[in-house]
Amino acid sequence: MAADDLHARLDRAPGTISVYAGPLDAPPTWIRHAHATHYAASTMKLAVLAALHRAAEAGHLDPDAPVEVVNRFTSADRHAPAYSCAREYDNDAAVWERLGQHATLRWLAERMVVRSSNLATNLVIEHVGRPAVAQVWASVGARHSVTARGIEDFAAREAGITNLVTATDLAALLDAVATGATHPGTVASTAGCAAMLDVLCAQQIRQDIAEGLPAGTRLAHKNGWVRGVRHGAAVVFPDDAEPYVLAVCTTTALDDDQASGPADADARRLVASISARVWQARHDLGALTPADSSATPPPSRR
Repeated sequence: MAADDLHARLDRAPGTISVYAGPLDAPPTWIRHAHATHYAASTMKLAVLAALHRAAEAGHLDPDAPVEVVNRFTSADRHAPAYSCAREYDNDAAVWERLGQHATLRWLAERMVVRSSNLATNLVIEHVGRPAVAQVWASVGARHSVTARGIEDFAAREAGITNLVTATDLAALLDAVATGATHPGTVASTAGCAAMLDVLCAQQIRQDIAEGLPAGTRLAHKNGWVRGVRHGAAVVFPDDAEPYVLAVCTTTALDDDQASGPADADARRLVASISARVWQARHDLGALTPADSSATPPPSRR
């Protein structure tokens, strides 16, 4: 898709389409509504992964010690009872097959990313604690992103406790992990960042940003989706250019009529189109649309 056509398509799209793209450890070359908040969906798992590594390095837990796989979690609403996950909403049968048995937090964190397991996510949060996840966002200077509850904590959701991200904050976290794998940084040790990068590169749900890239392109990424929301955040490693970070967040009614197929198919294709456009400019990311933070609309909250 030609650049002008893509930008026109973004302008026509309902809702909020946020983009942050640029080289690692450098200012962005394309931002579009990059500070607008979106419901996080499963992109919050990036911060949970980092929180586990930070806790392990601080000696607060052993990621290789077995923990019981349970389906009962503490609500972020202190007045609410414990809650559980629904198996039908999960993408990973492997974690559910261990219910009532034991698994290491390291394995659970891997399943949380590569198969986006909700059950694994809540188990890791239960052991590291939500304050530890908040510290991850703070460590990268995130301004608006928050992981305030676990997945399917509906009582907390009804109480207004939610999980939010921005494209800028997601990019900052991924940039910190990628650069931290070779140089000391703020998120975790170089070994910890390298380990996180390996997990993110092992992602099995290669949709959204991955679909806009040539087959076999190395990328460290996490996506997230619920009805009306489709996000992708990645560090892309071209063979013929320097790595770059791309975060796309969409809160849109593009697929409300589902006329184009499965729910969120149009939003997924849109994220792939943005990814393809950035890939085309990988040798000169400065050729992308100039940064336009002044166009950021009022934050959208779900």
